[in-house]
Amino acid sequence: MTTEKPGLGRRTLAAAAALALPLVAVAGTARAQSAAESTFDRIRRTKVLRCAAYPGALPYFQKDLASGEWSGACVEMAKDIAKVFDAKLEYLDSTYGNAVLDLQSNKVDLAFALNPTPARALSIGFTHPMIIHPFGCLSSKALNPKTWDDLNKPEIKIVFDLGSLHETAARRYCPKAQLTGFKTTDECTLALQSGHADAHILAAILGLAAAGKNPSLGPYHLLGEPTVALPSCLGVQREPDTRFKEVVDAWLDMNRGTGQIREWLLEGLAKFGVTRDQVPSTLSF
Repeated sequence: MTTEKPGLGRRTLAAAAALALPLVAVAGTARAQSAAESTFDRIRRTKVLRCAAYPGALPYFQKDLASGEWSGACVEMAKDIAKVFDAKLEYLDSTYGNAVLDLQSNKVDLAFALNPTPARALSIGFTHPMIIHPFGCLSSKALNPKTWDDLNKPEIKIVFDLGSLHETAARRYCPKAQLTGFKTTDECTLALQSGHADAHILAAILGLAAAGKNPSLGPYHLLGEPTVALPSCLGVQREPDTRFKEVVDAWLDMNRGTGQIREWLLEGLAKFGVTRDQVPSTLSF
């Protein structure tokens, strides 16, 4: 006759449960890792590339209000990148200021034409440069600015779109002027057209496109002393898996090296009335 020691069954069950805990933890970790799907894997699985698009940011983006269709230089670039992944494009209406937040919140995979700043680099990743982009302005007919000092005067009213490098440049080089920020570049253009502003700070490609669309605003003025020229890159999500960024970097290096990016930009400008001989000879991209 055998006698079972009191509590042995309970102790055995407790030990078995303890041994199972590491297995549960491993399974939970595996589920968490699979949930954090990389951009590369998600695009390959869903065949969808999500792109931030900026209404009114000519010649990069333009949205047809009737059809909802997007066009512009960066749309052509995005389509070409999507072909690499055999994916279709989805657009999210955004702004230069909001694009970083859209990347952080996993709403988009790509945001075009962003200048990499240290503050932005804390939150998102950046590709190789798309172009090196100089800054200048559109101005009233009464002005013919050549340098930043020509605008850095108390009587001069300067506008820019909030959260952009246009704002950074205006505050850095024209602190004596009257500075006003608007949500979009279109609002800045309206302020200049209506006489409520004397100058609208814009990077060169955007400024040329705005002048092409609204000839009364031209010409575009590149500003010097100093020359402010910054890389314009594509923003991507910051993540451990860098394969998506590596593919886009390879795409950028090839298309910049062959001159295709320049052609897309010139074609985009031409749609808004800017001929090739109107592009300043000092502007290279």
